[in-house]
Amino acid sequence: MTSTRSRSGGDTTYPALSARRVARDLAREAAPDPTGRPPARRRAAGRPGRIGWVLVAPALFFYAAFVLWPLIQGVQYSFYEWNGIGPSTWVGLSNYLTVFTDPDLLGAIRNAFVLIAFFTVIPVTAGLVLATLIRSVRAGFFSSASQTILFLPQIIPLAAAGIAWSWMYAQTGAVNQILGWIGLGRLARPWLGDYQTALPAVGLIGSWTLTGLCTVLLLTGIGKIDVSLYEAARLDGAGWWREFFTITIPGLRQELAVLVTITIIAALSSFDIIYTTTLGGPGRATLVPGISIYRIGFTQSEVGLASAFGIVLMILVLAVVLPIQRLSKVRDK
Repeated sequence: MTSTRSRSGGDTTYPALSARRVARDLAREAAPDPTGRPPARRRAAGRPGRIGWVLVAPALFFYAAFVLWPLIQGVQYSFYEWNGIGPSTWVGLSNYLTVFTDPDLLGAIRNAFVLIAFFTVIPVTAGLVLATLIRSVRAGFFSSASQTILFLPQIIPLAAAGIAWSWMYAQTGAVNQILGWIGLGRLARPWLGDYQTALPAVGLIGSWTLTGLCTVLLLTGIGKIDVSLYEAARLDGAGWWREFFTITIPGLRQELAVLVTITIIAALSSFDIIYTTTLGGPGRATLVPGISIYRIGFTQSEVGLASAFGIVLMILVLAVVLPIQRLSKVRDK
């Protein structure tokens, strides 16, 4: 079609095709949006998503650079025999086979699982009891002071806590002196130098550092439980134990799942306390995967085997933690 002019010789009109396009665009802009948003808001609808990605991009970059990329390289190194400097040799699954057949490495894994009793069972149980007792006391100076005192070990760096406890566990340390004062001097010994007591002694350091965290978190969870549930239970004649098992524990399911997850990870990946107290000794009595990986990688220069052991440790942590998280979510549903 061609353009036409008005009889008075005025402006040229749009071609018919262009006129239809303009009409269609105007109709689209005038049409109501299903979401009820005006046209200006529709044009800006995609902006928050783009802004969000811009804000998250730096964190994603550092996470990829310092977590994902080292993990990928660790998996790659685990299939090679490499001293960290010279040329590497492909060995396939040989390093993984060594991890599952070497008695020293298997012993380190076993010690890590033993520490779960000290890093998880004792702190969570003690924290649950202490939180319940503190809750039963009226809010005041005692409640605030007890929470502060119990949480102090969590603030202290684990390396500093390990050094301090190694002094107290010494032959002339505070632990043996206290035993002598209460008439149990015959039990005195170098606790960290005895094959039978070294691992439990180190485990109790972990219990001491984690009990405060468990207590404070559980106390916060108890504060969210509806008080009317306790009042109804008392009207039914329920005692302290029945309230504890039928109201308190079910109401703290999420907090307990979080604490169990955190403390199990701390037990299986423990390093600081062991390194500053026993360095895996005496012998291999307190050897754990973290210390083994450090020795293999930096002392024996077997980067491939150390990487394989690290990957196995990560899989063990996930195998223990993921079922706990899944179980807690299933029970909530």
